[in-house]
Amino acid sequence: MKIENAKAQMRKGVLEYCILGILSSKEAYPSEIIEELRKAKLTVVEGTVYPLLTRLKNAEILEYRWEESKSGPPRKYYRLSAKGKTVMKELSQTWQVLSNAVTTLTK
Repeated sequence: MKIENAKAQMRKGVLEYCILGILSSKEAYPSEIIEELRKAKLTVVEGTVYPLLTRLKNAEILEYRWEESKSGPPRKYYRLSAKGKTVMKELSQTWQVLSNAVTTLTK
């Protein structure tokens, strides 16, 4: 077993949920999302986050708006759509069950 591959797969498995968690309390542009993930010690690269945001937008889980920036090009701010709020609620319930099961099994 390659431990680094296992760690990467674990991170990928929760990345979508974590992004939705960030956006459940506020809207944010991609650089802010990446910074929040890094602050939480979830190692990510832009090349992973941007396609995921696009996929979530195309699935109508996220919405976005453009805002002019004082220090560069306009920024795309993402937020949960109504569908995204429902998905987040369902994922939170699933996470609780999964988290409890993993904690029980790995004690």
